[in-house]
Amino acid sequence: MSNEAIPLAERLRPSTIDALAGQKHLTGKGSILRTAIEQGKVPSMILWGPPGVGKTTIANIIAHALNVPFYTLSAISSGVKDVREVIEDAKTKERAILFIDEIHRFNKGQQDALLGAVEKGTITLIGATTENPSFEVNSALLSRCQVYVLKPLDEADLVSLLDFALKNDEQLKKRNIVLKETSALINISGGDARKLLNLLELVTDALDGNAEITDEKVMEIAQQRIALYDKKGEQHYDIISAFIKSIRGSDPNGAVYWLARMIEGGEDVKFIARRMLILASEDIGNANPNALLLANATFEAVNKIGYPEARIILSQCAVYLATSPKSNASYMAIDAALAAVRNYGDLPVPLHIRNAPTKLMKNMNYGKDYKYSHSYENNFSEQEYLPGDISGSKFYEPGENARENEIRKFLKDRWKEKYRY
Repeated sequence: MSNEAIPLAERLRPSTIDALAGQKHLTGKGSILRTAIEQGKVPSMILWGPPGVGKTTIANIIAHALNVPFYTLSAISSGVKDVREVIEDAKTKERAILFIDEIHRFNKGQQDALLGAVEKGTITLIGATTENPSFEVNSALLSRCQVYVLKPLDEADLVSLLDFALKNDEQLKKRNIVLKETSALINISGGDARKLLNLLELVTDALDGNAEITDEKVMEIAQQRIALYDKKGEQHYDIISAFIKSIRGSDPNGAVYWLARMIEGGEDVKFIARRMLILASEDIGNANPNALLLANATFEAVNKIGYPEARIILSQCAVYLATSPKSNASYMAIDAALAAVRNYGDLPVPLHIRNAPTKLMKNMNYGKDYKYSHSYENNFSEQEYLPGDISGSKFYEPGENARENEIRKFLKDRWKEKYRY
């Protein structure tokens, strides 16, 4: 294949760990993955992260660094027979790497076919997934792999990637195109580096040499090239995003339309149901606790039923969630609490609420002066539950909805002015 026929994203694929955009927590100096590569002691692993953040690239970098045979399978098109053929061939090698893209799409039988080879070291498995491996990779295989979480690329990473492409790609350099604005490129690509470079190539192909890339031109060109939904392609994540945002925005019509697009495209019922399960807690929460119950029941039901009848259950749940009152208070609360933990470190547990199972601990005042709430009026006794350094910190702020207004009143009645509810 001539270089001109190779897509920009592939032409610019990094071949060294230093050239990889983002992921410094894994690839920076002294990081766990970089150290493993430098020492040549790379374990079997699952790379978990959103699309276009470097999962396939990391696999290629590892294979190049170790200089070992590199096999690639796609979980979309490969079966148990393909896995066994690779394993048999790998047995003739001293060491080999098997990269499986979208490993979450392998069923239990396909994953089980990998177990023995991974356990014996016949292959070093590198699986890439956009889905939580705790749900999608069976426990036996998962226990034999390290899980590395890849983070979305930030705006600085993406802008640097655009600049690098225009200045270093042999084909783009000839066109002398000026990158005047980047917002549209970054917003449309959604943080996906591969999609970003594909879009940049699309835009530059549509522009004459010495032209300027502006947000207006990018939007005009992109809108002319809207693709059909493809559950294996880039719009997979655009459609689910539109679906979730329609539900969050309380529009049942938008929700069922985007749901229909996914169903018509053959989207996995578990993928859709799992997203609604997350939304039920993240965007509705205690404004309507029943949302989580229905979303969980939906997840269980569609696993038992499947298409075509599952479309009815998915639709019922989507409409219910879209028409439910909304609150992200619990989501905001845990993020605020996590920020406090990271900021203040491991603060000591106040003595009066420590566990005191031994006499020594009791002598050290563990549990002393603890007030058993049920022994007091309204099953409540005012006492401190937070470490002293953050006493009075309020992480949970009830949302403005009927249910959480009741929660606010309850907390204010109990805590008076301490947390200023």
